[in-house]
Amino acid sequence: MMFALLLLAAALTPLERAIAYLTAEVPRWRVENGCFSCHNNGDGARALYQAGVPPTSAALRETTAWLGTPALWDSNLGDPAASDMKLARIQFGAALLASGANEPICAAASVIAKDRGADGAWTVDSGSPATYGTALATYYARQVLRACGTDTALTDRWLEALRPASVVEAAAQLLAVPGHAGATSYLLRAQGSEGGWGEHPDLPAQVFDTAVAVIALQRQGADEAVAKGRAWLLKQQRTEGGWPETTRPPGAQSYAQHISTTAWATIALLDTER
Repeated sequence: MMFALLLLAAALTPLERAIAYLTAEVPRWRVENGCFSCHNNGDGARALYQAGVPPTSAALRETTAWLGTPALWDSNLGDPAASDMKLARIQFGAALLASGANEPICAAASVIAKDRGADGAWTVDSGSPATYGTALATYYARQVLRACGTDTALTDRWLEALRPASVVEAAAQLLAVPGHAGATSYLLRAQGSEGGWGEHPDLPAQVFDTAVAVIALQRQGADEAVAKGRAWLLKQQRTEGGWPETTRPPGAQSYAQHISTTAWATIALLDTER
């Protein structure tokens, strides 16, 4: 059976394998754990929505219903000690936005807005696939608020004034402020000779950092850097369709980080094929 599945996976394109893998994994968490997770039902679902998987499909039906009721997000079951609810709200909100559902967006924006700091940012743990970091979390929170027509001027100023201290921060700034010269320069300088990006310049390349950099630079038309980054990502993809998790520090094992890493890499491939 496993051999047959591997043969089937090998017959698909890299992007098709990634989508097939997430299609199987996204609903698993709910079935096996009785709750919704920010990695499966947030990041993973966002990748599937962006890939055009119907919100009413078997893989996304329960997630779509959950995302459409932001008032229930804080009552999610699970281990509170292992959850950053501030970030989870942002991840669910970003997935909801990707789903195309307009009616619940303002309810989601209201839930997310309560965590905005006096400086306009959403402060969360330092960046990994499942923890984002303040800059990336702030960018996605802003996108949800903007979709509802909420004023984001304070957040806009925070993102524009950011002085990136990591690849993910530079990518978030470039996503938020298209054409930002400093962020673009940082990312281009930080790219490794093999095409990937690490957490910081001169560090070994990681899938998450590379995916976020590719997503940001692709929208700026940095074709050469994007092509090299995409090629590096393809070399890291596993046969079944996922990617090895990016962790801080590197080398740890984490299902949450694995699913979120795979989601980011899938979105990067989607962006580069459009």
